[in-house]
Amino acid sequence: MIGETAAFVRAVRVAGPGREFLPTPGEPVDLVLADGRILDIAPTGNLRPRGHIIDGRDGWLLPGLWDHHVHVVQWALSVERIPLGDAASAAEAAAMMGRAPVSDGRRIGVGFRDGLWPDEPTLDVLDAATGQVPTYLVNADVHSVWMNSAAFRREGIEPSASGMLREEEAFEISRRINDVGSDVADRAVERMARAAAARGIVGLVDLDMTWNDEPWQRRVARGFDALRVSYGTYPQHLDRAIAEGLRTGDPVRGAHHDLVRVGPLKAITDGSLGTRTAACAHPYPGDVGNHGLLTIPPHELEDLMTRATAAGLECAIHAIGDVANAHALDAYARTGAVGTIEHAQLVAHADIPRFARLGVAASVQPEHALDDRDMTDAIWAEQSAQPYPLRALADSGANLRFGSDAPVAPLDPWAAMASAVFRTRDGRHAWQPHQRVDIDTAIAASTAGGSTSPAEIAPGARADLVIVDADPRTADERGLRSMPVRTTLIAGRVTHAS
Repeated sequence: MIGETAAFVRAVRVAGPGREFLPTPGEPVDLVLADGRILDIAPTGNLRPRGHIIDGRDGWLLPGLWDHHVHVVQWALSVERIPLGDAASAAEAAAMMGRAPVSDGRRIGVGFRDGLWPDEPTLDVLDAATGQVPTYLVNADVHSVWMNSAAFRREGIEPSASGMLREEEAFEISRRINDVGSDVADRAVERMARAAAARGIVGLVDLDMTWNDEPWQRRVARGFDALRVSYGTYPQHLDRAIAEGLRTGDPVRGAHHDLVRVGPLKAITDGSLGTRTAACAHPYPGDVGNHGLLTIPPHELEDLMTRATAAGLECAIHAIGDVANAHALDAYARTGAVGTIEHAQLVAHADIPRFARLGVAASVQPEHALDDRDMTDAIWAEQSAQPYPLRALADSGANLRFGSDAPVAPLDPWAAMASAVFRTRDGRHAWQPHQRVDIDTAIAASTAGGSTSPAEIAPGARADLVIVDADPRTADERGLRSMPVRTTLIAGRVTHAS
């Protein structure tokens, strides 16, 4: 029963980290849970059942799963917006929006990918299809927004000929259209959390582009307890975070539980592949002067990271292009900061070993590799760095932490694992198969600590657990993506039961 605290898990096989320490690996075990932790593990029949019992027969036990990069409100609201992922051209995307229903006086579409469209998005094309209804199309990578004239008027912005806003201007539009009021947002987040628990998720890192401390205080006060959450702070709010004493790992203020905690400083240092703004060593095809852009100069990044570190905040540095990754690694080396590089989508071969040497975790989104495979082959064809270097990072000793960057990809750890292990979906041949990782690495990277320090099934470990219907170590690509989740527990409390 959801919400009930389990005290005993019966006859389940362990498939995740920690199974190698069991007395009889592969055989069913019973677990005693107490005070939010695993108290004891033994072969089935050797422990006395107590309290609420979960029958794990024919199931497989893993540590609870994490998504290490989510934009919580954006993802929660995306289910109510028009999906544009199938649009094959600007004209088609505009036509889809022209047919879309109007909500709150506007139309909002999400998920378009214009990198390989045969035609250019323009203000005229979108105006002709959408008329006088303010219309917003948010790129799948969230780094650009295409708007019609009515939307520009509504936002008080002078339109450009393309109708396209990029980087910080696009982020500001996202902040505005996601400002739907606390009641609407919090209900959407509750629904999102239940759906996440149904996929075995016990925790996530929330990197919404706002002052996240206040909404998480409010949600906890309203009773939110469906997930563990670590929430980020952005540079424009760093002074406030320092003044108010926020430190990574501290529980959100006023909380009656410790599920929601202060997370890292999040800094975006370059653009994206899809918007052709990721900072790269070689220019983008057909645009000789375009190497992308650094949105935070290196000296400013070092200052931000130094101040955050002195105040007790870890760092999460967005870097997609190889130039941005090199600068981010340099900043970690010079500041002694602790944290992650978010995305690491294109990394120079010489920089790959630096992640492990500097203790910088690679917070990566394996589904993006397949979303972007055709764009990567076309747009980054002349780059000399390695795109999506999962295996290379793992082999170098780097700590991989998997995520989705939802809404860029769906919040589903099984999809991330499948993409990392098989590097394919939809029946296509594997893309850059030399960068596959093994299933054990993928599972570990999907737990709280990441691939080099995963959560384990062991006495004393936190009772954040998930029981699934099949052994993920033997599943094929489709089986891994569609993995049935039977039960999810946080600190021994059931958050999902099928």
